[in-house]
Amino acid sequence: MHAIAGRNTCLTTFPPSANDTMRRKAALAGCALLAAVCTLYGGIARAQVPAERFLHRGEVNELLRRGQQLEIERRWGDALIHYEDALREYPDERTLERRFEFTRLHYDLGRRYNDSTFADCLTRLSLGESLSLYSEVLLKLQTHYVEAPSFKEMVEWGVNALDVALNEPSFVRRNVAEMHIVNVDAFRGELRRRIGEQPVNNRNDAVEAVSVAARLAQARLGIPVTAVVFEFLCGATNALDPYSAYLTPGQLAEVYSQIEGNFVGLGVELKGQDGALLVVRVIAGSPAQKQGIRPGDSIVAVDDRPTRDLTTDQAANLLQGPIGSVAGVTVITPGQSPRRLSMLRERIEVPSVDEVQMLDPMRGIAYLKLVCFQKTTSRDLDAALWQLHRQGMRSLVMDLRGNPGGLLVTAVDVVDKFVNRGVIVSTRGRNAQEDFTYSAREEGTWHVPLVVLIDQDSASAAEIFAGAIRDHQRAPVIGVRSYGKGSVQGIFPLSVSSSGVRLTTARFYSPSGKPYNRVGVEPDISVRQAAKPLAMPVSMALNQGGDPVLSAAVQQAAAQVGPVR
Repeated sequence: MHAIAGRNTCLTTFPPSANDTMRRKAALAGCALLAAVCTLYGGIARAQVPAERFLHRGEVNELLRRGQQLEIERRWGDALIHYEDALREYPDERTLERRFEFTRLHYDLGRRYNDSTFADCLTRLSLGESLSLYSEVLLKLQTHYVEAPSFKEMVEWGVNALDVALNEPSFVRRNVAEMHIVNVDAFRGELRRRIGEQPVNNRNDAVEAVSVAARLAQARLGIPVTAVVFEFLCGATNALDPYSAYLTPGQLAEVYSQIEGNFVGLGVELKGQDGALLVVRVIAGSPAQKQGIRPGDSIVAVDDRPTRDLTTDQAANLLQGPIGSVAGVTVITPGQSPRRLSMLRERIEVPSVDEVQMLDPMRGIAYLKLVCFQKTTSRDLDAALWQLHRQGMRSLVMDLRGNPGGLLVTAVDVVDKFVNRGVIVSTRGRNAQEDFTYSAREEGTWHVPLVVLIDQDSASAAEIFAGAIRDHQRAPVIGVRSYGKGSVQGIFPLSVSSSGVRLTTARFYSPSGKPYNRVGVEPDISVRQAAKPLAMPVSMALNQGGDPVLSAAVQQAAAQVGPVR
């Protein structure tokens, strides 16, 4: 098992981090609920409610309205990100959380049904094998999950997941014959009655209830029994919290690739934007860099299929493939005409430390960007620190903006390089084996003055680092409040189907004992900016004044080293 402290998923050609920029619990019906919420709060008398509450209510209703539009357009990935961002602003809004949960069920189903390794599982596994897999997953939940699960609730979550699946074209096309479509509503009612009559007090009862549901779905709608079992399985795991999930064989392989820091692809990190794939980052030495692709470019077609006709995941999946195979992409650089490129997919080594350089050689102000916390990070950071030391480093700016996290033990190792004693982080779980306190060791500590940068996308392992640095008063932390992801996930392979599950096993706390979950790390110096820095080298952004957070960091670093010698 690998312990991961990372934010859920990015819509990228990197493997999804510990959401795969995605996340939360059970299904709830949509448009009617949204309309009811607006009516309820619209009828409150102004004289009885403070003005700031109306402002809050109006902002939440606007967020719900925008999310509803994304749901109507079936842009589930965009809707999921929208609700996730909204919940960071309004973490106690249960209505937003329910929309997130509902949207995540749709999003995760779409990802599974676009995954060839999942399709293989559906074809290959028998009812007995799929029920055995479901039982194994329940056992892992019972043993490792941070809270004691309710088997009755897990079965109900599975019913919700199957209900959502019956509204998803990708599921219906594959599993429901056209002649049975008219029977779907009647089946829904019958399924809920039958499951409601089933006693579910333990794992065996849950497996029996799912067996009943699978046979009923096959008899009434002709749905393959294995497809039904998998919806119950995914409903149980994905409904636990935003970070727990079933992992298809392909997704499990991607997680391991991320941990190791390598994958097969073109070497670009992407995000969906206005029907295209915006290039956020290009890996040095990758096929994409060799072909002149740069951050800020947009991919508008993959193998001559316009990205506007594809979901972000579908387009990203087309970019992946066997090593040595060819991908055709149409790229637009702002201000230039589209160009079509053919690129060989290669094995990409993903550096966890980037942009290592001296920002001010005269003062000895050094800079590096810590991209993630993977197996190679400690080694990569050591190499970068010694390189900067030889170049005259007297103060170091460490940029953790956009860092989604990674391995817990790696975060501890990185903190240990800069803190010589005391607690780094503590974890607490339902299982006593998950309760642990990690402390610094004096040997090998770098005492160079430090400045740390964070933003709203600095998550989990990045928060462990920033929080420890802040609590030990080792360095000023500059930027905005971090993401607030304070839980540890374990990756558990399953004995059947080469798949796995990611489960939350513990929550972690700062050296001062404060939780990170939904709280994050508050910077010592708050610096906001209207938009993210433009895609340009860090030294250019500093010189052109396009990165006020970095400018504030350099001022702090200059104060640390004093006048130029």
